[in-house]
Amino acid sequence: MTSIQQQLGRPFDVATLRRIKRLWVRHSIAEARRDIDGLIATLAPDCVYEVVPTGQRWEGHAGARRFYEELFRAFPDNAFVLTDIVIGPQGVFEVATLTGTNLGPWAGAPPSGLPVRLRIIIQFPWAESTSLFGGEAIYFDQGELGRQ
Repeated sequence: MTSIQQQLGRPFDVATLRRIKRLWVRHSIAEARRDIDGLIATLAPDCVYEVVPTGQRWEGHAGARRFYEELFRAFPDNAFVLTDIVIGPQGVFEVATLTGTNLGPWAGAPPSGLPVRLRIIIQFPWAESTSLFGGEAIYFDQGELGRQ
């Protein structure tokens, strides 16, 4: 694991920032297409997916695959509307609104069959050693999900 001091010490190299942005675009396109293999191709082998409010965690490519299978089953019509993004040498930080119909369990909540609109914050850490993402840390207000 890279310390915060090491992360802050990463140079703002334009070529690296462009690689990070291109990878994030590839990741986003794959997600919109429900292309799990395309998503996995953007991730380091030891990636970690975490839904922070619930403590759920998936590790490695097999774990990331399970995460996306669960997400796509829970919200087969999901869409992410990006509202903010920051790209830096540490990775990508985005704020988006997830919309979709909740048809399967997700984030510890049972399926409701109802439309969901949830503001989420996602951190994509940059795995410098592989030039891929180290996974995702997903944050949202559980109360907001429960009220829907």
